[in-house]
This record gives sequence, structure tokens and C-alpha cells, in this order.
Amino acid sequence: MNSDYAVFDYFHYEGKDQIYKTITRTNDNYFNPILSGFYPDPSICRVGNKFYLVNSSFSYFPGLPIFESEDLVNWKQIGHVIDRKEQANFTLAISKGMYAPTIRCHDGTFYVVCTNVDAGGNFIVTAKNPAGPWSNPIWFPNIDGIDPDIFFDDNGKVYITHNGPPPNNISVHGGHRAIYMFEYDIKNFKIIGEPKLVINGGTNMAEKPVWIEGPHIIKKDGFYYMICAQGGTEYRHTEVVFRSKNIFGPYESYEMNPILTQKNLDPNRKNQVTTTGHADFIQLPNGEWWSVFLGCRPYGDDLYNTGRETFMLPVEWKNGWPEITGGNEPIPFIHKRPNLPLSRESVLPMNGNFISDDEFDSDKLDFKWNFVRTPSEKWHELKDGKLFVKARKESIKELVNFSFIGRRQQHLQFDISTKVSFDLKGNKATAGLAAFQNEKNYLLLGIRLNAENKQEIYLEKATNEVNEGKSEIVRKQELLSSSKALFFRIEGEAQYFTFYYKTNQDDNWKVLAENVDASILSTKKAGGFVGTYLGMYASSNHF
Repeated sequence: MNSDYAVFDYFHYEGKDQIYKTITRTNDNYFNPILSGFYPDPSICRVGNKFYLVNSSFSYFPGLPIFESEDLVNWKQIGHVIDRKEQANFTLAISKGMYAPTIRCHDGTFYVVCTNVDAGGNFIVTAKNPAGPWSNPIWFPNIDGIDPDIFFDDNGKVYITHNGPPPNNISVHGGHRAIYMFEYDIKNFKIIGEPKLVINGGTNMAEKPVWIEGPHIIKKDGFYYMICAQGGTEYRHTEVVFRSKNIFGPYESYEMNPILTQKNLDPNRKNQVTTTGHADFIQLPNGEWWSVFLGCRPYGDDLYNTGRETFMLPVEWKNGWPEITGGNEPIPFIHKRPNLPLSRESVLPMNGNFISDDEFDSDKLDFKWNFVRTPSEKWHELKDGKLFVKARKESIKELVNFSFIGRRQQHLQFDISTKVSFDLKGNKATAGLAAFQNEKNYLLLGIRLNAENKQEIYLEKATNEVNEGKSEIVRKQELLSSSKALFFRIEGEAQYFTFYYKTNQDDNWKVLAENVDASILSTKKAGGFVGTYLGMYASSNHF
């Protein structure tokens, strides 16, 4: 491998959240969230005794991570639905791309419907094996909206339900949206008839409901139940339910709506979970019902770097209506687990505090790693227990696929570190560790050559709150002597990150910058819908 590559020896990730030090997981309970970190908009299905779950991924590639579980508690990622360039070539802002998938299985075929926002719209893909390969997208033409659901009725008919603009594109109030449905020919992948309006606005138009979306259809005891997200993806997010005897309605709103929200709770309570909604339901073989949904774990004033995560709670049916148990009470971090046999397979934990080390001793990247947008070429190699990342001209500051390989920040308190070797060529080259939210909001701990061609450790900060996202060097330290390899470390403590370096394995860590405000990585400040990624970066043209 030539000197254009930065060489990373390992990547260490350790979660250290305080809440998980105060509660104990046993064989009888589980931790919330069930998928920690940026795993929003969960959709779930069951095939026999196995469960499958997918999440939104926006413009990260590969996209739409898919998980498998036998007990709803221990989840193993088995692949991505979108893992080929011809399926989706992301060239968009990081919070565009893959929105709100739905996964279902029918007659031995798996189906995922989703929206590729600003890059084609709504589509369906299929697979015989949920681990893939998945088909190329088959597009739904002329659908103006997002969040499609696919429902297989017991009479053989198939229906697609989705969010869309208000009738005749006339908004009665801000945030006015609607839910539409059409019949679908699943054999020929064609729409039958015209889409029909089934929900206008939401639960009660007199109360001016906003952002009705994320519909899923469930059939039980002769009723069609439609669960939807309402209220927007932020603090006032909720889940609501409607029902009808007819698939196309009219749908009646449940008088006890919402069936899930945290918006009315004390904003000063400890160990908050907020923003809950966008749920999907699943029935167990024993008849129990459970719900997966998104939520956030904030610090401070509704700040969260971890993004929207996947939580789970049971569903109870009361007088013919479903309610998410405790859905209007504080979401518990620990709960009695579903009545299912514990998984027979040992899987890496996706919640609680855990250590995740990658020694790069495989011939392909682990599923936890992602690129920002679709790579136009292969610019990384795994060889001899090392990860080689080509320092290309693309920069983290640009709306492109730059040389960054990252994984989700899954804890408020975390510790990451790596060892990197890089032959710096010129004053524009760099390599290091990045905490990335988008092109205008990131923190970068790197190595570069200064004006005197001396090696220099630096911390760069970009925030859209200052200079329209332009970056600044927060701290720098010239090395007394050149080093072929460097060790970098970032320690996160909710809002504040500390950055370390050293030149030898046995040396003590040296602090470059302490208690740096990392709230610039929070959704509230950075905007968009994604969470923070932590990973390895290299560029020949960064400065």
C-alpha cells in the first residue's frame, strides 16, 4: 500500500453511561433503548420464531441497517437493505436519503418500502433472505409524500399507505398533512386505482394537529388499525391510533390518543427519554403484542448527540384499542422482557454499557461501519490487521463522499481511541479522529504539517452557529520530534468532549483540549435528523 493511505491499527469504543451503572440486567429484563444510538424510525416483522427490524439511515451508506433477533432483546445486525451503488447513489445533504422504512414478509418474500428523499421518492425492494441481496428499487410513481407502509390483507389484497400533502394542497394550518392509501398489485408491482385520502390532518382538526406521518396498518378482530406518528419529530412527538371496519375508512380516532408521548412530563426530570413516537407493532407467537418506537436521551435543554434511538414497550388492548403500556409515563430504562425463549446465539450488545473493539483482522468492514454518502470508488483496504484509508482530495467540509469511516455514538458517556500512521505530504494533508454530525458541525482531532513543516496535533471545530459553518482551529500542539505513528483519543461526557494524544503506546495520554463544548453535534443545534458518528478520517486537501 502506498503512502497516500493513512493506516489505522485498531478502533476502540467503550460506553460509560451512568444510568447503566445503577441498574442490573438479568435474564428476566432488558435495557432501553434496545438499539442505542442513531437507529430511528424502527419497523419490525416476525417470521416464525425470528424477528427482523430495519431503521432509517438518511444519506449514510450502506443504508437501512437490518437486524435479527429471537427474543426481541438481543439483536444482531445481519446486513443492510441498501448496499450497492445502483440501489441508491447518495449525493445529498446528510439528512436527506432514506426515510422511515417498513419491513414485512409474505409467502416467503421479504419486502421493504421506503422513501429516498430528493433522490427518486418512494420505492419497494424485495429479498428471499433478509440478510440480502435485496433487489434494486421498484419505484412508486406519482406519490407526493413519505413514510410508505405495506399491508398484506387476509383476502390476498395488498395496500400501500403513506404521508402526503393536505387535500388539494390547501393547508388549513401550519404542519397540516394527510395519510393516503392505494391498492397495489404485488405480482406486477403496479398501482391499482387512485390513492384515497384516509386521514386528513390527524386526530382532531379542531386542535390543529401537525405532521401526521409514519402510518402502519394492523388487522385485528375485524378492525383495521392505523397507527401514526403525529406532532413532528421533536419534543412534541406522539403516536396515535385510528380504526375502521373498512380498509379505506372512514377511520375513527381513539378518544385516549396519544397512546405514546413524553411531551407532557416534567422537563426537569432525571434520566429523561423524550421525542417518543413513530412506532410499529409486532405480535408474538403466544399472542402478546409489543411496540418498537423511537426516542431520545437528552442532556441539558433537549440536547442529544446520540440521535433518535430504538426503544421497546409492551402493548395492551383495552376495549378494542391498543395502548403502549406506560406510553404517557416516563419511559423506563429497564423493563420485564417479552415472554420468549432467550436467544441461543451470543451477539454483541447493542445497549447498556459495552466495549466494542475492532482490530481490522477481517477481510471486510463490520456492519457497524458506514460511509458518508455512496463511495464513487473503493478508497479503503483491510490488510494485515490494519485499515488503510486513502487520503483523497475530498474534504469533510464538503457535500461529497470524503474518506471517513464511522460508527454511531451510542452513549452519552463514551471513550474512543485509535492508532494512525500517515506520511504527511504538504500542508493540506491530514488524518485523525472525527466526531461528525454534518459538514458544518464536527470536531476533528488530527495531525498535519504546520507552516514550518513540523508535525502538529490540532483540534478543529466547525459549527453552523459561527461563520456559517466554517471551521476554526481550537487548539494545536507542535510535536518536539517527528513520529511515524500517533495515538488519538476522544472522551465524551454528554455535552463536553476531551481530546488526547500520545506518540508511544506506553506513554500517558496528553490532553490537547479539555471540556470542549460538543453540543454543536446535537440535533437541536446542528439541525437535521441524524446522530453523531465517530470515526477515522483522512484527506490530502483538507485545509
